[in-house]
Amino acid sequence: MNRRIAVVTLVLGSIVLLGGCRSKPTNTSTTTQPANSKGPAALPQNGFKAQITFPDDPPKLRAGEITTINFKVKNASDVVWWQRGGQTNDRADNKFYIAAGNHWLDKDGKYTTEPEGHNGIPKDLRPGEETEMTLQITAPKTPGEWTLELDMVQEGVAWFREMGSPTTKVKVTVVK
Repeated sequence: MNRRIAVVTLVLGSIVLLGGCRSKPTNTSTTTQPANSKGPAALPQNGFKAQITFPDDPPKLRAGEITTINFKVKNASDVVWWQRGGQTNDRADNKFYIAAGNHWLDKDGKYTTEPEGHNGIPKDLRPGEETEMTLQITAPKTPGEWTLELDMVQEGVAWFREMGSPTTKVKVTVVK
């Protein structure tokens, strides 16, 4: 009888001991987005690589003139650029959308507070894919020599240049 009690005690002790060694259950109420999520998210560092080609220099622009330019954008990264920042996106704002945008630099190469335009990519772009785009720009209000800089941006996250991607710069003469 004592032997049976010893065996039962040993078995029960083993069960309790092994039960304590199990991994703890994962918390399913976490606020961080899982890596395999299809929803909107910031691109990884290696996703911020673009090539922008501008086939034609814009003509001379009048001060404050609004015009539309054409150019091409290539996804030079190894990450899919989801047009809306994810395979699905039900956000009410544009955060995480991928867009082209512009900045104006003065004759000394300094960024100005002149207006800039933004236009979302027209489709998802897989690595190596290219698309044609348009962008409405507004010429600076002050005549002179300016530089139009084209760049990509993930809305609410970062401009691609801030993450190391090259931009495209074009000299523009603005007249009265």
